[in-house]
Amino acid sequence: MMKYFITVCMACLFFTFSVSSQEKNITHKVEKGETITQIAQKYNVTPNDIYQLNPDAQSGLKPNSILLIPKSATKKTTVAPVKTNLQAKTHLVIAKETLFGIEKKYGVTDEALKKANPFLEKEGLQIGQTLIIPSKAATKASIATEKPSTVKKEAVVYHEVLAKETKYSIAKKYGITIAELEKKNPEVVSNLPIGYKLIIKGNVSKAVKTAAVTESKKETVNPSAVKVTTPINYWNYEVKSKETLYSLSKMFGMSQEKLIALNPTMAYGVTEGMTLKIPSTVSMPQESKKEYSSLSKKSGNNDRKKIVLLMPFNMNTSEGDTINSTVIRLKKDKFLNMTLDFYAGAMSAIDSAKQLGLNIDVSVFDSQETKNASNVASIIKENNLENANAIIGPFYQSNVEKTAELLNLNQVPVISPLSKDVGKSFSNLYQTIPTVLAVKNAMFDYMRSKGGNVIAVIDKKKESVIQYIKENQKDVRFSTLNSNGSLSAENLKSLFVKDKINYVVMETGNTSMIKATIATMMSSMATYKVQLVILEPNETLDTDEINFVNLTKLKMMYPSMTRDNESAGALQFEKSFKKINKISPNIFATRGFDITFDTMMRLSQGKTYQETADAMATEQVDNKFEYYKKPDGGYTNKGVYILYYDTDLTIKEAN
Repeated sequence: MMKYFITVCMACLFFTFSVSSQEKNITHKVEKGETITQIAQKYNVTPNDIYQLNPDAQSGLKPNSILLIPKSATKKTTVAPVKTNLQAKTHLVIAKETLFGIEKKYGVTDEALKKANPFLEKEGLQIGQTLIIPSKAATKASIATEKPSTVKKEAVVYHEVLAKETKYSIAKKYGITIAELEKKNPEVVSNLPIGYKLIIKGNVSKAVKTAAVTESKKETVNPSAVKVTTPINYWNYEVKSKETLYSLSKMFGMSQEKLIALNPTMAYGVTEGMTLKIPSTVSMPQESKKEYSSLSKKSGNNDRKKIVLLMPFNMNTSEGDTINSTVIRLKKDKFLNMTLDFYAGAMSAIDSAKQLGLNIDVSVFDSQETKNASNVASIIKENNLENANAIIGPFYQSNVEKTAELLNLNQVPVISPLSKDVGKSFSNLYQTIPTVLAVKNAMFDYMRSKGGNVIAVIDKKKESVIQYIKENQKDVRFSTLNSNGSLSAENLKSLFVKDKINYVVMETGNTSMIKATIATMMSSMATYKVQLVILEPNETLDTDEINFVNLTKLKMMYPSMTRDNESAGALQFEKSFKKINKISPNIFATRGFDITFDTMMRLSQGKTYQETADAMATEQVDNKFEYYKKPDGGYTNKGVYILYYDTDLTIKEAN
């Protein structure tokens, strides 16, 4: 009843506010993916007009929220003009314009334009803004007040030539002519080499320019040298909630113009879920990672929560079973055993929640699942599950998706406990198993965060791994193999550098290649810092032919969804579970505990499950839960451990 009372109150408040504002303003319901710029264009107003009526919108737009829109464009400028006796023009920013282009068009300096429009420093250039263009006299006056040392040199703007780019496309991108481009860079009159650093704006000394040309020639002439010039590589970044062009440029240490040049769609606005192309020389920003929180019961939070477990016991298939037939079924049915193990772990979590005094009601239903069928529709209808605070299960992906679809209107969180598949996306669906791509990406993100020099030794048979690295980890260098497919120890050593840790990502099932890679790395340890890395389990490494001690000396590192936990809390869980079930918990029992306990603790924070997923990452006995929104809807878990073999013959978590 409280939920409905709050909804009615909010409706009354909104109605009152709307009535008092309807004479001058209209309303707009925010659609998913809309930006403030797009909305301003639609109603022929400026973003600032909207912000004045809706100050909360400056922190980000939420789908289905209501904005007040002035009926006609405001005549006010975005900011008050700088007081001056000199006359100034105004300019309305349109799509694809850049600060550089506007400054060139009006013949004003970057400093003068930003001085007249202080909001540019904070917001950056956005479509629909009204800029004050200072007169040339004002620009000269501004320059005259500068120190001589600051006016002699104009900031130099470079552009590194990418594959398939032409002089025409580059000139058009920066709003200059081909003649101007060639005048600044006479070396490219006859050709345009990939990787060449063009001067777009400003001037450099002759000595610096000559050095740059010489370096470029050194890189492009390569008859038989081992080191070859490669095009600039990029990695993809997914835009998060509330991020703006300004915040992204600061995060990556790049100008807004360069970001737009690499990602032209940004000129039309920045939206959550947008994928950006970022140079591989720029590290993955730490801001994108959630902080891990230790959850505890919030005092004063007495609202009872309702959790539902949909477990595929499939009791309908065993109603006529005898005791003997049930025993036989348990021995043969691996899926049923997995279900019972998960359920036992979940029951242990519920018992722990009771001891903590959490106000949670738990209901368990038999989902009666096969891979493509279940009875979840009837369970939801007969038991009013649209009022649940969270649902764990079913197990099969198609059934999880069906459950999420049926409860999507009520936004009931549906938590997929065991499925590795990725199918249809729904905004209320939470995948707890990290994807294969997320696991691999976590490994490379870790190596990149350590400033490592990453080298790949990949068997030619591992085509999928080669393709993955080429598409997603373009800054990684491949060690050249011999013509017969064996490792070239000389080439591998030539890729090592002394000022960094050299991570060697080895993916092969070939014993000879594994031995050769390990031997090469061992012989280089006196000169270089080296560490062996694998991306997925490798059975060959567990054979007697591979010396385990060498793997510990190279501190072999790998990504994993789970860990071996020997903390006090983990040992207590194992002791309690064994006392009740007369057996130690396996991975499915531990996962049942982790997911159920994590769900209950999140709902005990005085927030919804979605709010906790957006705000915090958590860690239980053996599993991490670090949720991020997917571009197409729903949440994916990127909680991955980075583990390594230590010299004391134990497995530890890398810091």
